Amino acid sequence: MIEIGDVAPDFCLPGAGGQEICLNAHSGKWLVLYFYPKDNTSGCTREAMDFTAHLPDFRKLGAEVVGISRDSPASHEKFAAKHSLKVTLLSDPDHRVTESYGAWALKKMYGKESYGTVRSTFLIDPEGKIAYIWRRVKVDGHAAAVLKRLQKLQEI
Repeated sequence: MIEIGDVAPDFCLPGAGGQEICLNAHSGKWLVLYFYPKDNTSGCTREAMDFTAHLPDFRKLGAEVVGISRDSPASHEKFAAKHSLKVTLLSDPDHRVTESYGAWALKKMYGKESYGTVRSTFLIDPEGKIAYIWRRVKVDGHAAAVLKRLQKLQEI
């Protein structure tokens, strides 16, 4: 399990149009990296829309926002177009990157257990280290809380 202060696990994943995007493309900048279960579900849609609404504020602070799920790049393209999303969405179909960040776990829903993505967010500093972690995220107010934490970390 990664912790605050650890070097962020490296990755390269396909985004919209199949273009590969790597963690090192964000070197020297802040990165909000969030893991979510599925495109076009109510909570995931609200989360992506909230991050999109706050994206200008994140960018003023030198940060980009990237969401990762198991959905395909084509699914991400449709999801982004349908909801006018501006955040970058990446595809992790084999959940390799999701696992490396500790966002893949056994979940219980309606009495059934299965492995899946646990909604989690990682704030990565310009040196590539984990600056803050939110695990088992509740969507309401989350994007604003991440923005507030980024502001506080930049004051230090």
